[in-house]
Amino acid sequence: MATEMLAYIDRKSFIHELSGATKLIIFIMWSSIAMLTYDTRILLFLFIFSIVIFKISKIKIREIGFVLLFILAFLLLNNIAIYIFSPQEGVKIYGTSHVLFEIAGRYNLTLEQFFYQTNITLKYFAVIPAALLFVVTTHPSEFAASLNKIGVNYKIAYSVSLALRYIPDIQRDFRTIAQAQQARGIDLSSKEKLFKRVKNATSIVLPLILSSLDRIDTISNAMELRAFGKKKKRTWYSERGFKQKDYVTIVIGAIILVVSLIITFYDGSRFYNPFM
Repeated sequence: MATEMLAYIDRKSFIHELSGATKLIIFIMWSSIAMLTYDTRILLFLFIFSIVIFKISKIKIREIGFVLLFILAFLLLNNIAIYIFSPQEGVKIYGTSHVLFEIAGRYNLTLEQFFYQTNITLKYFAVIPAALLFVVTTHPSEFAASLNKIGVNYKIAYSVSLALRYIPDIQRDFRTIAQAQQARGIDLSSKEKLFKRVKNATSIVLPLILSSLDRIDTISNAMELRAFGKKKKRTWYSERGFKQKDYVTIVIGAIILVVSLIITFYDGSRFYNPFM
């Protein structure tokens, strides 16, 4: 499983030993802080703490490298779009303007805009490690049990579990079909022209869709035969009860949440302003 993108990676670590419900609660708290605050000090703390937790989990960067690169590419596009559509947003927020250099018209780079977009970047850096860790250190079945435990309908929770389980299956099917098509002489490498590669890719996409529909039909029939959804509640084989380490972790997460909110809103603004 470790070679699959966004699949559960089994390790012996403190993070893996926590229950899925604990990790879900902590992730919700963590994301709430990162979304609400624009305080650079808090975001830096979250980022550094995320790196520490990542080290504790024993997950290697190369195991989530593709997803990480994809998110970083999106972050770059997001920063470019922010500057294109609102190059003076930092000036509006912080109320001052320190121009670093002029470009054209209203497009100039101010220290305030640079600081604002640095905070946007830090938000991503604070949440990305926590989000990826939550996905790759929580077994899909346990994740479903965790969602149900915090009040989510078990049908919805089970659907999420199936979706997470399905990601590695799709990847395996894609590789199998791609290798089969290449063995038949269909070139998908960078040696072929882009248009030709896109055209050849349809020879993979269509079989992949058909195999996916076939798997969906098999799963739905199996669930129907087992009377899934007949009862209002269900038990979970993979559910973990709370232990002392879970309670301690939740308390620490709650303390970080409360302290972060106090620091963020103590002066009535979400934005830390070093220019005043």
